[in-house]
Amino acid sequence: MITSPAFSGKRYAVLGLARSGLAAAECLLASGADVIAWDRQDVARARLDGRATLADPMEADLTGCAGVVVSPGVPLNTHPIVGRAAQFGVPVIGDIELFTQARASLPAHKVVGITGTNGKSTTTALVTHILEQAGIPALMGGNIGLPILAQEPLPEGGVYVLELSSYQIDLTRSLDCEVAVLLNITPDHLDRYDGFAGYAASKGRLFRMQSEGHVAIVSCSTPAATEQAEGLSQRVVSIDPEHEPEDQSRWPALQGPHNLENARVARAICRELGLSDAAIEAGLSTYASLPHRMEWLGTYGGVLFVNDSKATNTDSAAPALAAYPPDPAINGGAPRIHWIVGGLPKEDGLGACAQHLANVAAAYTIGEAGPRFAELLEPHVHVERAELQCEATRLAVAAARPGEVVLLSPACASFDQFRDFETRGAHFRNIVEALTSGEQDPA
Repeated sequence: MITSPAFSGKRYAVLGLARSGLAAAECLLASGADVIAWDRQDVARARLDGRATLADPMEADLTGCAGVVVSPGVPLNTHPIVGRAAQFGVPVIGDIELFTQARASLPAHKVVGITGTNGKSTTTALVTHILEQAGIPALMGGNIGLPILAQEPLPEGGVYVLELSSYQIDLTRSLDCEVAVLLNITPDHLDRYDGFAGYAASKGRLFRMQSEGHVAIVSCSTPAATEQAEGLSQRVVSIDPEHEPEDQSRWPALQGPHNLENARVARAICRELGLSDAAIEAGLSTYASLPHRMEWLGTYGGVLFVNDSKATNTDSAAPALAAYPPDPAINGGAPRIHWIVGGLPKEDGLGACAQHLANVAAAYTIGEAGPRFAELLEPHVHVERAELQCEATRLAVAAARPGEVVLLSPACASFDQFRDFETRGAHFRNIVEALTSGEQDPA
């Protein structure tokens, strides 16, 4: 794990002992800090029994604490820990801020910080892959699900590639990325902010924590992101993801306009890190998609199955629909997507998905939002009201013809039927395997 003498002899409180919180507590303990730790779950607290003081920071004396470390899931706009910490003059921070404070004791390195509403995980994994393929030590962490403090430090010359949610940026005060990246900003998580402007400003803070000699990269795909790059003192690199068409066929796992944005931003990042275009292209062409993000599950009976369970809003589902337009060489140019859509709605309406309905052969609506999606879609495409994902997949498999695509891109949260989008995607994968057993096309 990452440790630092910067924490030695200091006192911290850690609230929430899931992945990032437990990694923060372990890092602090291993660094010689005194730790107050708490989680509502007994089993979570038991991991630190005898090594940390198990006490709720809402009740403990926080006098002299260097920080209260909270999970990104703690809503700073409503949780009482914010006021409690303020009473003692203690900053509320996250594990990324601890990593920032530990940087001075790590071997010489660079940090790439990547934020945005959509595309963060893919771009983070893609940059890490390109660097590793080029022989540069690289490590990804943060919102991608890998607590950075739990990782082994990189050798000299390494690059830490951090996916950063707005929640993590809110808990970070001093992260000075050599390369900071803002992909796009569309409405999301507005329950945590004072409107869309507050959410956008949270993303923009990643740029505002940078020093003058570093570089900010912004995609021009959304006006809100471009606005956050205005007036910066550091060098700004603007990427137009729609400037000039590009042959994406040479990047099998990077299809669709959203992945063109991801690829072009990743290319700009890697150029700033000194990689040649040839090394970057080699990495783009060998990249394999992340689970649940336009993940190819295979081709069965000539039908491609794609798991895009991570698409939890219409803005993130729309690029998946755009990725598979009609092809004159396939079924006479008929629409070819069999779209499984629905779940717990984040918004009303089709949003950006409405622009790509000409690519949809049929929609299979599921979950709490199913009836509303059916209402909206029936004037435009054939709709099957399926309710359950297993039934929707069965209907899609029965209807799809060779050259067509069965796409799970729900445009909704998963919590009406599944614990999280990963569980939803894994369920889809299992259904596909069961329904198509023995029909895998030769590679």
